[in-house]
Amino acid sequence: MAAFRAFPILLFFAPNGILTTVYIDVSMKDFVITATRSMLSYAAEVVRQITRFPRFNPFADAINGVGLLKVEPFADGEMEVVIKESIRGKNIFLFTGCARNEANIGINEAKIELYHTIDALKRGQGGKIIVFEPFVSCSRSDRTARRSSVGLWVHLKTLAGLGVQHFITYQLHSDKSKTMLDPTVCVIDDIPGHILLKRYLCDHFIQNTDALNNDVRKNWAFCSVDAGGEKLARDFANAFGAPLVVAHKQRDYSKPNTIESINILSSEPLEGKTLWIVDDMVDTGGSVVSLIRALEKHHPKEINIIIMHAIFSGKASEHMNQLAAEGLLNKIIASDTVYRPCLANEIGCLHVAPSAEISAQIIRNIVANTPMSRLFKAFNVEKYLTSQNLFG
Repeated sequence: MAAFRAFPILLFFAPNGILTTVYIDVSMKDFVITATRSMLSYAAEVVRQITRFPRFNPFADAINGVGLLKVEPFADGEMEVVIKESIRGKNIFLFTGCARNEANIGINEAKIELYHTIDALKRGQGGKIIVFEPFVSCSRSDRTARRSSVGLWVHLKTLAGLGVQHFITYQLHSDKSKTMLDPTVCVIDDIPGHILLKRYLCDHFIQNTDALNNDVRKNWAFCSVDAGGEKLARDFANAFGAPLVVAHKQRDYSKPNTIESINILSSEPLEGKTLWIVDDMVDTGGSVVSLIRALEKHHPKEINIIIMHAIFSGKASEHMNQLAAEGLLNKIIASDTVYRPCLANEIGCLHVAPSAEISAQIIRNIVANTPMSRLFKAFNVEKYLTSQNLFG
């Protein structure tokens, strides 16, 4: 048996603020970050974030596999994915996305490319395959019914069946979705996206504890999009010490996407308040439009939206711009888990919170075999505003 070889790793995010040295197997350097066509730019930014840390610089060339894959299409629309160089024994972090993307690939083609890619990586005798899909486009298809398919189940089972051993994403639509995978076959990490959005609020709209105490806690409120979203909105309200507002919708289930009425539940008057509507995703924006018009009647100072996944399909951009033109919508904050450059031009009030730094931190934790518990803990606003350290 080969002798155990190890080298020191400096952990810059020790809880006590002191640099701590641990040792890991030198073979852990044998990992590659690559991507399907849908997320090449995102993966390249993750590589840049990782290799700017000294302990990863010696392995920069080995880590960067962004151009490793090639799609070879057939005339009839079929495809093959080819690996350009050897990956034998290397652990693979594969970034992918099936929603709107930089390659302008449709959802179905993007999924097929992903499945072919995993097959190619297995046939190339790669090591552990870790799929990192920041936004799972089929995550809303998670409810079982007698005569309908469950898209998320099909997607996750396909990945596990092809040989994926670890699946990472941000903010799945529901907690129950994590039970769709057998952890003895494929482990799933659903990283809470709210830590990214809270940091963005702190960095750009609060900045110090004086503003937190004198403005945010007195004049802000966080609003759920419906009763089901109360938990997420409450998490923001508790983190910033601001009131919670709950929107209770009455739907006409005989018609699709139809809302009969919205009741606003709040323990405090909303007049003069800065409201933040919190949701995990916005698709066509129809529900948000109805909610904003209902909130308008309470005469808030301004209304904003903060979301993890900006799907914005159909007429969503048109809806958002119309609300902004009427003075009803001030800001939208969304992460970059869904490709967004076109949206920045289409929606003038959109602010994008980049997620590559956190994705890089997740990979560093996995490679060094260190806990990711800080990403799952409650976000301490006061501590962050004082230290500006997301992982401290």
